[in-house]
Amino acid sequence: MQQQKRTYFYAIGLSYKKADAEVRGHFSLSETAKLNLLSQAKNNGIESVLVVSTCNRTELYGFAEHPYQLIHLLCENTKGTVEAFQEVAYIYKNKDAISHMFRVGSGLDSQILGDFEIIGQLKHGAKQAKKEGLLNSYLERLVNSVIQASKRIKTETELSSGATSVSFASVQYIMNTVLNISEKNILLFGTGKIGRNTCENLVKHTKNSHITLINRTKDKAEAIAGKFNLIVKDYQDLETEIINTDILIVATGAENPTISKSILQSKKALLILDLSIPKNVNEDVKTLDNVTLVHLDDLAKITDNTLEKRKTYIPEAEAIISDVMSEFNTWLATLKFVPTVQAIKHKLTHIKNSELNTQRKKITDFNEEQAELISNNIIQKITNHFAHHLREDGNTSDESIELIKKIFQLETTNNV
Repeated sequence: MQQQKRTYFYAIGLSYKKADAEVRGHFSLSETAKLNLLSQAKNNGIESVLVVSTCNRTELYGFAEHPYQLIHLLCENTKGTVEAFQEVAYIYKNKDAISHMFRVGSGLDSQILGDFEIIGQLKHGAKQAKKEGLLNSYLERLVNSVIQASKRIKTETELSSGATSVSFASVQYIMNTVLNISEKNILLFGTGKIGRNTCENLVKHTKNSHITLINRTKDKAEAIAGKFNLIVKDYQDLETEIINTDILIVATGAENPTISKSILQSKKALLILDLSIPKNVNEDVKTLDNVTLVHLDDLAKITDNTLEKRKTYIPEAEAIISDVMSEFNTWLATLKFVPTVQAIKHKLTHIKNSELNTQRKKITDFNEEQAELISNNIIQKITNHFAHHLREDGNTSDESIELIKKIFQLETTNNV
């Protein structure tokens, strides 16, 4: 039997911390690209991998002999290159990778502290991986532990108290910079999750009734408009509608810019907020004197009392993470030695069967039932001793496993 190559658990990716919106756009993954990546991972013999791609980060969590296997998968399915990735990337291994997922899923690593939208993306990534047969027990248990920590932080702390998110920050920016906001014409282009949230915040905080929605799929815009009693226009009316607009909010999920200088015919002051990754507003609009362009990276820098208050809850959140993470690590330690204990049991059973065969031939009145019972009890007691030692011996369990395997000449699969 050929021994399986040793693999490690990695988290590789890039985020708003070192990669600007343009670079993040190069590495963003559409739903189709995610599925292609998973399919390629399976063909490449990757045992388990989970993909997350949001406006703030793109990450892969998975098992590999070397992180380059995961980096290669990412670059193959995006516009990004390995060189560009290395300039802004992070690579975490084993316990550091586990810790990173906990921080991401709990909102501690979010662009706006306490923004929990990422947990939905982790759940979605796990669901996709499971469907493709790429979610092993380790990764599934880890995601569930991160979800558990996230729920506890939401209910036991006020880390996400107050309305602060990219969509709220955009409305806050408008209210702080635009005079007589209730009288301005606002056009929201794109009604995905960020678009919907922005729309809700606009209605709630600006008391503006001149809000128009446009979406490529009109019925999605109509569903939201009906809820807030807003106007919906056809996608082909976009250019005409912009002429009458004071504030244009772009929140589409397109791969390439949907708004450029060529379609802006208006001469009056126009504020454009681009809440999309990749960027959906071409930089050439900045050459127009009447246009002000603001991207979500600029909006995320807006700090207020809410964020300052949230920072005080970081220690409580970290304590919860530490608690849940230690439960996961205890389970992981057990998982690590289970194959060795099973292999010992299998080896001892093989020795027992061989010895019983010999004794059958030698002893005339051989008591089969009694011999089986006694030998099985001895095997169970021996394996229990080994299991107890490995469970209690947390610091040297790796060395103990290797020694046991050497003594008993065992072959087990080797993960992490």
